[in-house]
Amino acid sequence: MGKKMSGRFVAGMSVEEALAACQRVNKEGIAVTLDSLGESVTTEAESRKSADIYHELLDAIHTRGLSANVSVKLSQVGMDFDPVLAERIVGEMVEHAAHVQSFVRIDMEGSPYTEATIAMTERLAIKFPGAVGTVLQAYLFRTEADTERLLNENIRIRLCKGAYKEGPAIAFPAKSDVDANYVKLMKRIVTFTNPATGKGVFCGIATHDEVIVEQMRTFVREHNVDKSAFEFQMLYGVRRDLQRRLAAEGFGVRVYLPFGPEWYPYFMRRLAERPANVIFLAKNFFKN
Repeated sequence: MGKKMSGRFVAGMSVEEALAACQRVNKEGIAVTLDSLGESVTTEAESRKSADIYHELLDAIHTRGLSANVSVKLSQVGMDFDPVLAERIVGEMVEHAAHVQSFVRIDMEGSPYTEATIAMTERLAIKFPGAVGTVLQAYLFRTEADTERLLNENIRIRLCKGAYKEGPAIAFPAKSDVDANYVKLMKRIVTFTNPATGKGVFCGIATHDEVIVEQMRTFVREHNVDKSAFEFQMLYGVRRDLQRRLAAEGFGVRVYLPFGPEWYPYFMRRLAERPANVIFLAKNFFKN
C-alpha cells in the first residue's frame, strides 16, 4: 500500500524522476511546482543539503525549458534552530531563481510559522521582486488581513484551505466557514488592483473542491476576469481529470509535484496531523 500511495502522489525518489514527471505533466499543458520532501532538519549540513537539491532543480528547469518553479518549507532549511541561517539559505535560492527568471514559493507550515514565513517573504520580495511568494491558509482568522497585506506589496499568494491541525482560538472550526472564507478571499485575489501600479497580482487558487472550482469559473465569466489573471493549483495525482479539463478550457493549471525519499514521514505527519487528510487521500486514490 505504501508503494502504491507513493507512486500515485509522489513523483519518484530522485531529482531525475521528478524532472521526468514534470516533463510528462508539461506535455498536457499543465505547469509544475517541484517540492523536494523533507522537514524539521536539525543541522546546518542538512539544511545545506536540502538547498543543494533546490539549486539543482532551478538549473534544470532553466536548461531544459520546463514550465516549473519550486516550493520549499522553512523547517527544511533550518528555521527551527537558526532562523538567520534559514533566511540566508532561502535568500540564495530566491536570488538564483531571479537570475534564471524562475520563482520560489516559501511554503506555509503550522501556525507557529505563519508570521515568520510572511515576514521573510516580504523581506526577500523587496530584494527580488517577482521571484518569491508564499502560501496563505483560509482556515486561519488572520488570513483575510494577510491577503490584503501581501496583495498590496505585489507578492504572489497560493491560497489553500489549510492542512494542519489548528485550534478554535485561531482557526475556523467548521468546514462551511472555511469554505466561505476561501471563496471570499479567492474572489478578492482575482479582482484586486494595486492602486500604486494599477495592476493585479498573479496568484494561485489551490483547491480540489469542484464546488469551489465551479464557483470560480462562474465568477470569472460573470465578472469578465481574464483567465490569465490567476491559475488553479492542485496536487500531483489528485483530480487529474479536473486538472486536464480546466487546462483544456484555457485556465492556467499548476500541479504541486513532491518527490524524494522523505515521502513516508511526509505522509505520516500529514495523516497524523489531521484525520481529514486521510479521508481526502483515500477518496482520491481511486479517482482518475
